[in-house]
Amino acid sequence: MATDVTDATFEQEVIQNGEPVLVDFWAEWCGPCHAVAPVLEKIADEKNLKLVKVNIDENQELAMRYGIQSIPNMILFEGGQPKANAVGAMPKGMLERSLGLGE
Repeated sequence: MATDVTDATFEQEVIQNGEPVLVDFWAEWCGPCHAVAPVLEKIADEKNLKLVKVNIDENQELAMRYGIQSIPNMILFEGGQPKANAVGAMPKGMLERSLGLGE
């Protein structure tokens, strides 16, 4: 299950987390964001990733910091640094490849 993070909790939940973290930047009004959510849950479960969600309407500082201009936008963090990202709702295999998680 995804954890909601905010401007206030992002540092602790993502940057200082020793494990890989998949961050889903989304918004309530975004249909493709809702469509890709179950795919992200499955990827996080299969790849043993922590999944967190950032609502860009409520956390605009984070959206600006990571240059989020289009959603859904997923960024994989490793060691507190962005490693890979994917933009848009896409099939599971394509999403995994975009994030460097595919075979």
